[in-house]
Amino acid sequence: MNPYLAPGLIIAAVAAVRGMWSPCGLSMISSITPMSERAKGHRFGVTASWFTLGAVVGGATTGAAMAAGAWLVASTGASATVTVWLFGAATLVTIASDLHLFGFALPTHPRQVNETWLKRFRAWAYASGFGWQIGTGFATYIMTGGVYLLVAAGVCSGDPIMAFGLGIAFGLIRGLCVFVASGADEPAKLQRLHGWIERHAEASLDAAIGAQILGVGVLAVTGDALWLSGVTAVGLVATVVVRVRRSNTIVDSVGEHPRRVVSRA
Repeated sequence: MNPYLAPGLIIAAVAAVRGMWSPCGLSMISSITPMSERAKGHRFGVTASWFTLGAVVGGATTGAAMAAGAWLVASTGASATVTVWLFGAATLVTIASDLHLFGFALPTHPRQVNETWLKRFRAWAYASGFGWQIGTGFATYIMTGGVYLLVAAGVCSGDPIMAFGLGIAFGLIRGLCVFVASGADEPAKLQRLHGWIERHAEASLDAAIGAQILGVGVLAVTGDALWLSGVTAVGLVATVVVRVRRSNTIVDSVGEHPRRVVSRA
């Protein structure tokens, strides 16, 4: 079994769920609901399924690019040691980005989907179109460096088929997130759902960082590279230290500036 499979799946799953806290993710949970679809004469389950299908295609689009990168790695004959070093370095970069260390952050691509599609197109068209954009992971807000690390895992694997599969897995999970609104069949329930999402914004970012730390830790075992445990330790220590030092602040992880740190006072 390819040593990057388990780390890649862990990172793909948590990074996909983390996207639910993006402005686009929140917008989809507000726009594709049992209430809104019923008002248009549509069924929520059908529209949400179209969204998920679009997200899978979006994930496959990114997966195809990852597969091309994996093919290049395999064709160059890069050794396992080199790719593991590259993945370890990438992990430190993505964790630093999510922690916003010294003001550093990878590009977040602050772009929203075009919500006028809700009025201009049929349900299958706007849902699948929105799903494709969000499912790529890069066409709208990038809420965690884990999305970048997922690409690194796919490319470093040197296995085009596995890399493509990781992209599809990301898109599928990202698309299924729209179903969290399945029970919001009245305004009060939708409001409570958004309240829950807002309260867990910080936790979702911590989970995304934790998935990256866990991913590199798993690779240390599956890739027979125990020295990667050092990267795991560095990432864990950095996360704890930053969180303790910012104990009186919150990360504004929803909105136009996802990584801005603001005071609680």
